[in-house]
Amino acid sequence: MPARNQYGDFIDRLRNSTGDRRPIAVDLFAGAGGMTLGFEQAGFDVLAAVEFDPIHASVHEYNFPFWTVICKNVAETTGQEIRESSAIGDRDIDVVFGGPPCQGFSLMGKRDLGDDRNSLVFHYLRLVLDLRPKFFVMENVRGITIGKQKKILDRIIKEFQYHGYQVTDNPQVLNAAHYGVPQNRHRLFLLGCREGLNLPNYPQPQTQPPVKQSNQAITQFEAHLPSTPTVREAIGDIPEVNNYPELQLRDWVTAKHGQPSQYASRLRNPALAGDDYAYTREYNPELLTCSRRTKHTAQTIARFALTSPGKSDRISHFHRLDFNGLCVTLRAGTASNRGAFTSPRPIHPITPRCITVREAARLHSFPDWFMFHATKWHGFRQVGNSVPPLLAKAIAREIIQALKITPTKPPEKYRLTQTELLHFKMSQAEKYHHLETRAIARRITVKPIA
Repeated sequence: MPARNQYGDFIDRLRNSTGDRRPIAVDLFAGAGGMTLGFEQAGFDVLAAVEFDPIHASVHEYNFPFWTVICKNVAETTGQEIRESSAIGDRDIDVVFGGPPCQGFSLMGKRDLGDDRNSLVFHYLRLVLDLRPKFFVMENVRGITIGKQKKILDRIIKEFQYHGYQVTDNPQVLNAAHYGVPQNRHRLFLLGCREGLNLPNYPQPQTQPPVKQSNQAITQFEAHLPSTPTVREAIGDIPEVNNYPELQLRDWVTAKHGQPSQYASRLRNPALAGDDYAYTREYNPELLTCSRRTKHTAQTIARFALTSPGKSDRISHFHRLDFNGLCVTLRAGTASNRGAFTSPRPIHPITPRCITVREAARLHSFPDWFMFHATKWHGFRQVGNSVPPLLAKAIAREIIQALKITPTKPPEKYRLTQTELLHFKMSQAEKYHHLETRAIARRITVKPIA
């Protein structure tokens, strides 16, 4: 494949390295790569990522072309295949992380114990035990900690313990808003390590969301934290897409951004963050990408205009963002084989329209160089399905400390060029990744709410 040939020398160095190196990781259920990016920013080389959906796998490969993406169902994947297909080989893996699909546990859904997606949690368990990393991180919705679903979580913990892993006694639900992400998003994280190692700590909160948007009491420690970036700080500098007719036909344009906040500055230029240990990607900061406009009816625009910030539209129930608050949880909707339903997309706080994929990415803490599929439906799903990179980074930093490793900033710089990966139709992506035709059920056309 062109991307792998282009970075072949770097991959060979990773495969043959015997001296000082960055710790290595594997991402299961990788999606577009939110957790991969967060762990890379903390100082890891995520040498292998497994993702079944070929559209998501293609976007992952675009953003991380120097590592290996295995486009395959985890139920049909083995640890040996992951090792042999990547630069890992017989090395000791430092951490395996991933978030098995969570819809069967979600508080937003039916929470069906018989949902076939729940079995993927046990394939995550199987692969961790097969790969035998020093540490593991499992991410899921907090619904898995409640009621009958908790039996599944308890079983997973007992299986890890039986096979020689220590597991955190009280798995914690973390809110991304406590880690610099301008979005209220709660997720469970289960941490574990091989016997003989020390369990990593859960990261302490780094920012404090507005009191009125927090459901928890504020401790004395949290009261002295810097404020979580607001919606204004996240997207206030992004040019108004309705001013660019080109964005009706494509998802990018050259545009002049406004004055960025400190948060936005770090997403536009990650080098400004002194604790970002990711490989540098070169990109043109004058480009506004992933910003194709949404066509709304006149009636919808009128309704959106009458919806107050912080409230929801009476017909679509879309939430209108408040510039001075945080974003609601960005959700992914359902996959094509489950109806292809589009999740509600927030309304822009000023303009009566839904936010763009780039604006959603900012609210999720993705840097501006990070690209998503050119189709809005895929792009929003890739953002909504992912762990916010800054939250993943906070957890990864705790594992770096448990490993007693000082992270290093790699000198390599890369320009991401395989743009065709961002435009694949499903059949093209299946062919590229050598899958059977129609390996993923096709999208069902659903009439949009607005």
